Amino acid sequence: IISVPAIATMKVVLSVLALAATASAFAPAAVVSRGITSSVATATPTQLFSEPEEEEEGLDLDLGEMFDMFDAADKGEDFDDAIKKVKEE
Repeated sequence: IISVPAIATMKVVLSVLALAATASAFAPAAVVSRGITSSVATATPTQLFSEPEEEEEGLDLDLGEMFDMFDAADKGEDFDDAIKKVKEE
């Protein structure tokens, strides 16, 4: 027969195991935490705080201008010449 102190010890051990299993269920995945920390840790301060590189601006064409550009492309016209014609209209 199992003694009373042994039963109490088993209850404590099982309670601690259940608590640990429950707490680990809410921990973030290891892959996610490694990915976030490694990308920040390997970045230099210049990369973290620098201004974003300038991107080329779009042409900002309305629908009619877009169709004019498509027609010019179908005819094989030079892009720069076609855009000048479209913007002049």
